[in-house]
Amino acid sequence: MAKENVISTLTRNFALRIIRLYRYLTEEKKEHVIAKQIYRSGTSIGANVAESLYAQSKADYVHKLRIALQEASETEYWLDLLKDSNLIEDKAYESIEKDIKTIIGTLINIINKVRVEETSQQ
Repeated sequence: MAKENVISTLTRNFALRIIRLYRYLTEEKKEHVIAKQIYRSGTSIGANVAESLYAQSKADYVHKLRIALQEASETEYWLDLLKDSNLIEDKAYESIEKDIKTIIGTLINIINKVRVEETSQQ
């Protein structure tokens, strides 16, 4: 499970970006509702990945990563709303969207890899 460190780093750095985005949205744009939603989902991704590192089984590990994937998908939804409502500029959106796509792809790869390993062991 070599990607654990990669995904932990990706999601932690992403959470820090989300915290900065939250500050920007609440202080500069005076947007609190969507800011709180993206804060919760965007920081939850890394929290679920952190929990997965101490999973009790492979099934528990995959379950926690699937929750992280759901949170990442929700975060992507809020990012799209922020862009479409012109609360963030295109350049900022493209940068953070690239990060969330990388996280989603990495989570999917890890989940699929574990499932393949489980199948080959049976």
